[in-house]
Amino acid sequence: MSDHDHDAGADAELLARAAVALNRDGDLLRDIGAVFAAAGHQLYLVGGSVRDALLGRPSPDLDFTTDARPEQMQAFLRPWADALWDTGIEFGTIGVGKRDHRLEITTFRADSYDQVSRNPQVRYGDRLEDDLVRRDFTVNAMAVAITADGLGAFHDPLGGLAALRARTLDTPSAPEVSFGDDPLRMLRAARFTSQLQFQVAPRVLAAMTAMAAQLSRITVERVAVELDKLLLGADPVVGIDLMVQTGLGDVVLPEVGGMRMAIDEHHQHKDVYWHSLTVLRQAIDLEDDGPDLVLRWAALLHDIGKPATRRHEPDGGVSFHHHEVVGAKMVRKRMRALKYSKQMVEDVSQLVFLHLRFHGYGDGKWTDSAVRRYVTDAGPLLSRLHKLVRADCTTRNKRRAARLQANYDDLERRITELAAQEDLQRVRPDLDGNEIMTLLGIPAGPQVGEAWRYLKELRLDRGPMSHDEAVDELMKWWNAKQ
Repeated sequence: MSDHDHDAGADAELLARAAVALNRDGDLLRDIGAVFAAAGHQLYLVGGSVRDALLGRPSPDLDFTTDARPEQMQAFLRPWADALWDTGIEFGTIGVGKRDHRLEITTFRADSYDQVSRNPQVRYGDRLEDDLVRRDFTVNAMAVAITADGLGAFHDPLGGLAALRARTLDTPSAPEVSFGDDPLRMLRAARFTSQLQFQVAPRVLAAMTAMAAQLSRITVERVAVELDKLLLGADPVVGIDLMVQTGLGDVVLPEVGGMRMAIDEHHQHKDVYWHSLTVLRQAIDLEDDGPDLVLRWAALLHDIGKPATRRHEPDGGVSFHHHEVVGAKMVRKRMRALKYSKQMVEDVSQLVFLHLRFHGYGDGKWTDSAVRRYVTDAGPLLSRLHKLVRADCTTRNKRRAARLQANYDDLERRITELAAQEDLQRVRPDLDGNEIMTLLGIPAGPQVGEAWRYLKELRLDRGPMSHDEAVDELMKWWNAKQ
């Protein structure tokens, strides 16, 4: 069989797979196809919806393009749709709610860009081909006609099917033009390498490297969305490394590339960058309930404080004292700059701050008090901290790796035993604020908080106390202060 015959056979198999996937929504597609046909307009399923169907991937979104203008769509869709949204109408997009589906339908576009912002000068097109050529990658520039009978003709004027078969990301037009129009597409390329496990075409790689600085034109909010999607992908290490190698990382996440360190003959040590990517992969392997964005961010960033704390020791070793403290501060600064939520910033930075604490455990020499503090400081992040600490073991020394894992097994066993005796997840003083005020005869204020904190520290050190013991300790503390 010739290469051409082989390719044709592979394409037929992909198209058959896509038809099966899309026909799961066959009733909806026939219904909406009939609505557009009755109004005298064309309708095409396009973009990621088609790509994912060809790949056999579940796709939560159905995106369409049409020759109908937004105001025309509003008129003929209103009687059929359960709901309509016009939040994207300035870009030609109408949102449609039908049963449990939310659809987006966009008028053919033939935009031009000013090459300064990423905002297009919206211009409607009259042909499907004009719309497809302005899309980001050829694998996202395929379309399927939707008719009253369901799926119609497959349209692939730009070779998207061949690119998908080769698992290659290429641009419909010259990548310099495409990325100049919208620099976010470069970050999307990195994201797709993670999500789809595709490779970028050589000319795309060259353009990304040459144009990386233009990513600074994009708002941090849009950047953060792409970074999250990249990290939640099937292989985020590939996407992160592409960002770093092309220089995109220097623009949006410079601390990650900053972990690359030369290994010299006198001060041999692990390259912190590749160690961190290995920890990310190992953390993903430990996930037990789907992708965990907080854990993945923490795994990627847990050692970003190392370059700033790197010291060559007299014995020829290398130290990174307090890199977890410095790293937590760096995480907060970077994630705030990317405008992440306060909760996200606090969770990731706290995991980075705590990830080294376990290494003081030794061979089970922590007191019960130290175990309580470990659990209390981790709080609701404890299960993630367990995974991060275990993932942080990348040594090739099998004996050392086994000892570290055995020590952590022992720590988790002690946590479980203490938790069975005490409510470790809610370590609180044995007296509340109202009781403190009554016993000491003081009003609400700073003194109550000081007493509460003293009792909490005592609770961490000694474990649960009876009510009488707590009262006795409070009064001894209070009297000593007078």
